[in-house]
Amino acid sequence: MFQMLDDLTDPADHLALDEAILMRDSADLGSFQPWEILRVWEFMQPVVVAGRSSRIREEIDVDYCQAMMIPILRRCTGGASVVAGPGCLMYSVVLDHAVHEGLRKIDAAHQYVMSRVLAAVQQQLPSATLQGICDLTWQNRKCSGNSLRVTRDRILYHGTVLYDFDLAMLSRCLLTAPRQPDYREGRDHATFVTNVPVNSTKLAAHLVDKFEVRERVDAKDLQSQVLKLREQRYESQKWHFRLE
Repeated sequence: MFQMLDDLTDPADHLALDEAILMRDSADLGSFQPWEILRVWEFMQPVVVAGRSSRIREEIDVDYCQAMMIPILRRCTGGASVVAGPGCLMYSVVLDHAVHEGLRKIDAAHQYVMSRVLAAVQQQLPSATLQGICDLTWQNRKCSGNSLRVTRDRILYHGTVLYDFDLAMLSRCLLTAPRQPDYREGRDHATFVTNVPVNSTKLAAHLVDKFEVRERVDAKDLQSQVLKLREQRYESQKWHFRLE
């Protein structure tokens, strides 16, 4: 697996880069076969990211976000809306079906990725665990969520780990979750979500270890694809607000 390095600052570029990695043409890969990527990063500013099929006004307090100048964007993967930014470590994993044929099954994909994310977090926080379908939790509170997209050739699986995030802001940005795991027991965001006491630099290194990264590649090689996706989707309010 390769670790992709970037110096992106615009939230839309991060979303475009994840999709560009997933959709990269196999004919362009050359020596980068199989195309399997780990990316560990953070948004430089607070941002709300809706799922591909999220209905914005059912999941997000749009008026509050606009008043606070918090951008609302839409990603290419499923799942519900999330709030991210400084203090929320992001990971993105792209896996090749030629290597991992079984990951076309969603349960297998969750198990493969989240067992490694859990193992990385447990290097600093042994009591962390998995609950629900694929939530990373600590002390029975959620500290990490994720989403995925499966294509013919690959799977993109990406998610969050909260370690020093503004949870009060998260509670204001998001409305009541439309789908809730049983272990949530009806708790609101403030009593359900938590930060975990981990060092983010060490966690990033542990993720690199658990996913067995062997080389690094530069995101600049995908610059043209990122720009194209920005023009098609990630600069467009019609894309971000296509389902209100």
